[in-house]
Amino acid sequence: MLVTATTTLGPAVRLRGPTLVVLLSAWFLAQFDLFVVNVAVPSLAHGLHADAGALELIVGGYAFTYAAGMITGGRWGDRFGHRPVFVAGVAGFALTSLLCGLAASPDQLIAARLAQGLAGAVMVPQVLAVITVSCRGGARTRALGWYGVAGGLGSIAGQVLGGLLLHADLLGLGWRVIFLVNVPVGVAVVLLAHRLLPRTGPGGPGRQDPVGAIGLAATLALVMVPLTLGHSQGWPPWTWACLGLSIPAGWGTAAWLRRLHARGGTPVIEPALLRRSSYRAGLGTVTAFMAYFASFLFTLTLFLQEGLRLDAVTAGLVFAPMGALFSVSSVLSSRLVARHGARAVAVGAVLTGLGLASFVLCLHTTGIATALGWVIASLALVGIGNGLTLPRLIGLGLVDVEHEHAGIGAAVLTTAQQFAAAAGVAALGSVFFAVVPHDGTVRAMQWIALADLGLIALVFLLLVRTSRR
Repeated sequence: MLVTATTTLGPAVRLRGPTLVVLLSAWFLAQFDLFVVNVAVPSLAHGLHADAGALELIVGGYAFTYAAGMITGGRWGDRFGHRPVFVAGVAGFALTSLLCGLAASPDQLIAARLAQGLAGAVMVPQVLAVITVSCRGGARTRALGWYGVAGGLGSIAGQVLGGLLLHADLLGLGWRVIFLVNVPVGVAVVLLAHRLLPRTGPGGPGRQDPVGAIGLAATLALVMVPLTLGHSQGWPPWTWACLGLSIPAGWGTAAWLRRLHARGGTPVIEPALLRRSSYRAGLGTVTAFMAYFASFLFTLTLFLQEGLRLDAVTAGLVFAPMGALFSVSSVLSSRLVARHGARAVAVGAVLTGLGLASFVLCLHTTGIATALGWVIASLALVGIGNGLTLPRLIGLGLVDVEHEHAGIGAAVLTTAQQFAAAAGVAALGSVFFAVVPHDGTVRAMQWIALADLGLIALVFLLLVRTSRR
């Protein structure tokens, strides 16, 4: 694939296929590490002697620092240039992955995972930013489509490839292999990125906004920490206090950003972005979709392994047809979107909804003796719908973003994705765990699938409204 474009930030650049592969490899790694730890939880508990609280921090700590640092990472790319910041982020991700693989205690692994999330927050916004700056028209649509493919495959590969790696137990490394596999890939990406990525140049001498960055990080922390730890801790008073404090913290941060912008400063979030209807539409649909996507993958993994008593490899293989069809439909979706616009994406949401409805019917009809064939067929339909939907939601948000705001625009979108994913897992995961002791895993999974069906219906309504504009 060859993408040619001219950018106002520098000379004409050519974003060739190998360059796009290098960029998307980093995005794949970030999503892979977000989900792969789910299948490794039993191995971590046994091999590292980690208790429930430590396991939640190992899983959720990465997501928190990843989301909290994303906006600052995007600003750094706009300020200092996307290529050097991308290279630094990937190098940091490889190093922290190595530290994860070498951890000798739960505390060491938690610290390494927090640092790994921060490194991901530095590298990931540059992926979308380089695509936005370097591509035009159909070329940008195709590149964003591949971005969606890489992210979706990274999420699903975390379930499938993670299970296979654990089962293979390469060199007797056990759970460590899921982190160490990132190291050679990261080194290769650093070397190739330095050579292949276009020079888009820094965005100018704008001043940083440490107050806004700290305020946003604090607001996210006040929401995500209690959502991550609340269930295992029994929702003590401090979790509700944090959630309550997030409201004034968010209000105060928003007031600071408006005041700084009015004085001619450079707030950490560019207010002009949120005034664009296409950007707001992208934020809304991405938020609803990722809350569904992450919560469904998380609870489905629990259902297959704890409810149906499948081992990690078999449970991972159940995801494989969904992942394969996701890839195919993602690639084919660009032609449909080019011809029919947001209506084609809405059709994808309908197919996802039909797959979820079929899955709910399967659970209701067969109960604990759930037929895997029916489950796999339902998930296959979900995969087709997801492939038509997810890659295009990103493009919907970035279609009107100016080049000088590419990094921060990408960062806000990605932050919304990760925040929605974490909130979806925490909220619907809590529902799942609350229902299991009383009604069993089948009924719990049924309730989660119904809730996710409601989120997909919201995505559909937002896309229909967008297509009418």
